[in-house]
Amino acid sequence: MYLLCVFLIVIVSMLMCLIVLIQNSKGGGLASGFASSNQIMGVKKTTDFIEKATWSLAVAMVVISIVATWSLPQPTVVEESILQQNAVENSVVNPNTVPDFSEQAAPAEAESAPAAPAEGE
Repeated sequence: MYLLCVFLIVIVSMLMCLIVLIQNSKGGGLASGFASSNQIMGVKKTTDFIEKATWSLAVAMVVISIVATWSLPQPTVVEESILQQNAVENSVVNPNTVPDFSEQAAPAEAESAPAAPAEGE
């Protein structure tokens, strides 16, 4: 389903490019080269058709993009990358850099104990 949506988006985008190039711009665009179709359908009907085709293709592209996002295949098994596995396996802790919390607890206990008066005083 996802690949079908991607294929349709590519087709719609190509058609959109062609329709936009055909549209009549300030410089005349490529629509001036299609004088025979203007004579058959009339100038007003040709521009209405091109404008409706542009809007239709734009809406189709948005809808197909939403469907493609909804049908995006989800991975069933989450695997760690090789780099993550190597980092976990090769991680070595240097004992000199590990803080020793037992030394920090001893001074705190000594400060909280009341000082005993000296016998000679």
